Amino acid sequence: MDDNLPLTGVRVIDRTDGLGETTSRLLADLGADVIRVEPASGAASRRREPLVDSVSLYYATHNANKRAVVVDDENFLRLIDTADILVTNAKDDIAALRSRKPGLVIVAITDYGLTGPYRDWQATEWTHLALGGVLSRSGLPGREPLLPPGSMAYESACAQAAWAALAAYFGGTGDLVDVSVYEATAQVLDPGFGIGGSATGGVPAANGPRGRPDARHLYPIFRCADGWVRICVLAPRQWQGMFTWLGKPDEFADPALANLGRRFAAAGKIYPAIGKLFAARTRDQIVAEGQDHGVPTAALLSPTEVLQAAQFTDRRAFTSVDGVLMPNGYVEVDGRRAGIRTPAPAHGQDTAAVLGSLTPVAPGAAGTDRKRPLAGLRVLDLGVIVVGAELGRLFADMGAEVIKVENKAFPDGSRQTFDGSAMSPSFAYGHRNKLGIGLDLRSPEGIALFKRLVAESDVVVSNFKPGTMESLGLGYEELAAINPGIVVADSSAFGPTGPWSRRLGYGPLVRASTGLSGLWRYRDDEDSFSDASTIYPDHVAARIEAVTILAKLVARRRTGRGGTVSVAQAEVILGQLSHQLALESVRPGSLAGGAAGDAPQGLYPCAGDDEWCVVTVRGDDDWRRLAAVLETDLDLPAAGDRIAHREQIDALVSAWTSARSPRRAMAELQEAGVPAAMMQRVPELLDDPHLADRGFFRTMRHPRIAEPMPAESAPAVFQRVENPELKPAPLAGEHSREVLARVLGMAAEEIDALIAAGVVEQHADMERI
Repeated sequence: MDDNLPLTGVRVIDRTDGLGETTSRLLADLGADVIRVEPASGAASRRREPLVDSVSLYYATHNANKRAVVVDDENFLRLIDTADILVTNAKDDIAALRSRKPGLVIVAITDYGLTGPYRDWQATEWTHLALGGVLSRSGLPGREPLLPPGSMAYESACAQAAWAALAAYFGGTGDLVDVSVYEATAQVLDPGFGIGGSATGGVPAANGPRGRPDARHLYPIFRCADGWVRICVLAPRQWQGMFTWLGKPDEFADPALANLGRRFAAAGKIYPAIGKLFAARTRDQIVAEGQDHGVPTAALLSPTEVLQAAQFTDRRAFTSVDGVLMPNGYVEVDGRRAGIRTPAPAHGQDTAAVLGSLTPVAPGAAGTDRKRPLAGLRVLDLGVIVVGAELGRLFADMGAEVIKVENKAFPDGSRQTFDGSAMSPSFAYGHRNKLGIGLDLRSPEGIALFKRLVAESDVVVSNFKPGTMESLGLGYEELAAINPGIVVADSSAFGPTGPWSRRLGYGPLVRASTGLSGLWRYRDDEDSFSDASTIYPDHVAARIEAVTILAKLVARRRTGRGGTVSVAQAEVILGQLSHQLALESVRPGSLAGGAAGDAPQGLYPCAGDDEWCVVTVRGDDDWRRLAAVLETDLDLPAAGDRIAHREQIDALVSAWTSARSPRRAMAELQEAGVPAAMMQRVPELLDDPHLADRGFFRTMRHPRIAEPMPAESAPAVFQRVENPELKPAPLAGEHSREVLARVLGMAAEEIDALIAAGVVEQHADMERI
């Protein structure tokens, strides 16, 4: 056990099988003593594909850093008596465990939650993507929707569960944390009622078109001499760099093209010129020239190239376990990678050691009142765009006082709107429950004020280009000298070290550099890249960073000191593709080729305009149930038989679904026990009976936005954690006076002088009369 890791001393019992194993792995990476409890026959995930030499790469990648035991009921309860957190898929033994140990945090992570009309439905990765509103925005117009690659729904839900678990634990009383993968998918993967990328101009996905627009112009991809490259030209200064790179042609000299909307309208002329510029250049040449011109640029890499990339090698983002390369954790803590320390355990290998060391502890007491567990914490939020906004919001929703620090000379790109409005729904979603202060951090006086705020705070978060905070004199060493308990967290595209560390980074470039963009396209069209509408991995990266920050705050209770947290968005994607990339390392080309799986598995048309239903047979039992629904006498008892007759089966399923509405098809298949889900569009989530039953949506209002806004509530259904407040997001500098007066005790005259000098900024509406 590494005593330097933040969750040292926290015991987690992992009674999951497949679903939820990432949740406990995240906690294990951060030092928790995670003990897997498996049946005598072993967990089913030990036999889950992909298999290499009879070893499940899924199990190997999702259970590193854990211990494993096989115990009877009596010894399981002895384990519970020593635990702080239980992660489980069980639905039926929770009440007895809560009664036995009221102080235990029980995290029940299931497909649809412990309550609601879908409680007992069947699910797969693809059904969650369909029902959660992700599939409806993936793909190109005129074609069927495109199922995204990887395991993003399940992996992201596990990150959400880890955040909810640790927040409840930090609150100090036991709780039941009911995590639904369906709801987490709707919250974490391109939330329709959450903050979007700056290219959206503040328009949330819920207000987007019904169909799948061709969004490739937002973050265009161009063919070049040796492959493909992507650029992100969003800010006016980036367009100036691109204009210079093109040779400053008169055709594009109109100053109006500094406006994002105007450029998108002129894409039909601008993009061919860029394509011509890039055609004879290599990917490396284009990326280097893009850096020189201040144009964010990235090469599209294949999975094999990702495994060999210098950036990931330099940062030890992969490590070899028994000859297989595996992603080596998600985060860095105090400058050290929180990666794989011990391989996934053999079945029951730690039973004797664990049982021999059990020491009874007090059962603890459950809280009697609902509260927000992070109340009393103060966070200085320098974050921008999506990941920065979301990280601060997570803390604010859980009760922390989050102060957004910004400056009008370098505005947060997510304040950008197509119509010039001071507030957009997207920004309002991403920054609810925060305060806003305007500070000029280019001035010595502004830096001095920020440092005074640090002395009164617990956390500082930022997602600038690596080295920016240090260049301002606000690096960890300087801030820790002021406040030894401060936790300083940063996130960036590729991490603070390595040859790509200073590259300008956006989510689309991260997806390109990790192989995801190349995988997210139709197999029959190499130019059909379809990830432009997503903002993955921003929201999940924010949750992983939030978990790690909170872990450091847990450790501070023990050590009295803060520390640093660093998250690279690229490494979040790698971690969420862990078993797929592990297989790629021993079988090159496997990830791009896809797995054989079973049949039928896919998307089937339903009655209506562009209506679809996902059907996924997982094995022989599912097939028998589906065959009964279809009333077919096809004798296909094994997966190999079904795969060989895939086209025939697909035709049968398509004929059946085409005669039904998507909701009816889903309901009839689920009633038979077959995993199926309609392709639900984002606005349809508002009328979903399961979400309504579980209180998923609440109504949020902002004084600068005419209409009330439906908004997500909490990251899970808690029994002891109060729902988030829904305070309006701040205008720039809206609370400058309040914060300086209340937190620093400054007099009004002193604040007036700082405002007059331009050191402190306030919104025009806040000017004193």
